[in-house]
Amino acid sequence: MRSDLDWLPNPSPDDGAPPEHATAAHADAPSDKAASDDIGTVLIDKGFIDRELLENARRVLLQSPGRPLHRIIVDLGGDPVLVMQTVAELHGLERMLVKVDQVDTKLVERLGSEYCREHLVLPIRAEKHRVLVGTAEPDAIFLLDEIKGRLGAHSIRHVLVDGSNIEKVLDDLSHDLHEDYDVEAILADVEADDIELLEKNDEADDDTQSSPVVRYVNHIIQSAVRDGASDIHIEPDEDVLKVRFRIDGVLYEVMNPPPRMHAAITSRIKIMAQLDIAERRLPQDGRIRATVLSRPLDLRVSTVPTPHGEKTVMRLLDNRSIDVPLDALGFQQEMLKDWKNEIGRPHGIILVTGPTGSGKTTTLYASIQQMDLKKLNVSTVEDPVEYQLNGITQIQVHERIGLTFSGTLRSLLRQDPDVIMVGEIRDQDTATIATQAALTGHLVLSTLHTNDAPSSVTRLINIGIEPFLVAGALNAVLAQRLARRICPQCMKSEPVTAECVEILTRYGHSATELPKGHGCRACRGSGYTGRLGLYEFLQINDTLRDCVASSPSVTQFTRLCRDEGMMSLRQQGMRRVVDGSTSIEEILRVTDDHFA
Repeated sequence: MRSDLDWLPNPSPDDGAPPEHATAAHADAPSDKAASDDIGTVLIDKGFIDRELLENARRVLLQSPGRPLHRIIVDLGGDPVLVMQTVAELHGLERMLVKVDQVDTKLVERLGSEYCREHLVLPIRAEKHRVLVGTAEPDAIFLLDEIKGRLGAHSIRHVLVDGSNIEKVLDDLSHDLHEDYDVEAILADVEADDIELLEKNDEADDDTQSSPVVRYVNHIIQSAVRDGASDIHIEPDEDVLKVRFRIDGVLYEVMNPPPRMHAAITSRIKIMAQLDIAERRLPQDGRIRATVLSRPLDLRVSTVPTPHGEKTVMRLLDNRSIDVPLDALGFQQEMLKDWKNEIGRPHGIILVTGPTGSGKTTTLYASIQQMDLKKLNVSTVEDPVEYQLNGITQIQVHERIGLTFSGTLRSLLRQDPDVIMVGEIRDQDTATIATQAALTGHLVLSTLHTNDAPSSVTRLINIGIEPFLVAGALNAVLAQRLARRICPQCMKSEPVTAECVEILTRYGHSATELPKGHGCRACRGSGYTGRLGLYEFLQINDTLRDCVASSPSVTQFTRLCRDEGMMSLRQQGMRRVVDGSTSIEEILRVTDDHFA
């Protein structure tokens, strides 16, 4: 395998002058639509398929918007070699069969094997001041531009490579990389006592534990903490063991330890979490309390059985990550003022909604810390208690012994509370008690799993709360998402494309240039580092209360919220695009516009 190149492409012998179209990909090629329309006719003219197959493919295409016609033709029985050769000719591209020994592994590592698999792309080698890149789709202009930035290449020479060929090369490369994995070299600076367990069992100190395995698990956890990861995924596959970190909400494949280490790594983590190492058939959940790099951490461990062994996921909980002032969460000034007014009210329900990992807990904790805890009795009911806060009473539910959300809430109401935070409203009993508490003079903060703010109202009604009670108790709903910030280290302004102009215009904005991250070591080649909050804030006024009391449909209520001035997550996101904080692509990834 060729691996003599650094991550920045250097000159290497060229094996022939490239076709003229290679220096300006697609310059003389027909448009995507024209190529799609022509491919079927050309294949028939060449005798590669019959008209019946083409008609079937076109019918499937109508039901599968976005799928290329040539892919459907192959799926329905067309010869993949002949079809791809015809596609290459139509787009003016060279078709290439790639062998594993032709590929520069450092370029693949730089781009990331997970990224290559997801996009069916393969960086093959450097040629003078450009990189030879193969893709499975001919119309990959935006993808090639992204790859150019990730690799730091001056230009790209584009060739067409079958998707199966790309997957085969990546499989072979993964196997070779695992064989050459030098565990001892990686662990040279890692010691078995680098991570200090705060809760130990007898097995954790067992001298029979393999020192390299203990040190390797420490290496994984330390690397995750250094990289700012929120989760660690250890995933076995047929011949591969992947370690992936979730950083800024996106998973990155960061390590591929030898598959033979999988059982030992899993056992070590189970011992640290005080789980049953002999039980491999059932899911298990546990907790590791440890000091890592002089920082106290709480790691929530979950294991599940898979056909290739147990998959382990660890969530890293660090008190420093929630020690964020409310003013620093990314609220716009007017919205921040309104939110502070809501959490300062004496009674009512305030909901924060969004998917897992969208920052709901951080927002609620920051809101509680904004309160005068010396004068207020603040209690929380959580499952689990993710972070310890000073000055408040935190209770963790325990379903197995009957300590449920609803039962704990009933008990708390006899504790003279001013503010109650409920980890999640997930059933009718909890919703009923929370509503009664709000109507009897308590401020209730909670989360709900809905996609947007207006849906929370209909969700409460569907759970079983009477519409007139929801109208009387609910004060406000905050829907939120986390979007990645553009990396300031590699940020450069670029002209806005016609497609971006159209999107911005749709939301009442305009721009001739927008910043874009091109990928650097600081952002792991992604172009993003850190995250910012996007908020959809719904305050229930008298007009909306009257509507809620009549049990409206989601569509009706959403339309009324829009008429009352509520801005959607997508609209808020476009504001952050124009101010240079994030990109249009990122906003489209994390939001959906229910106003559209």
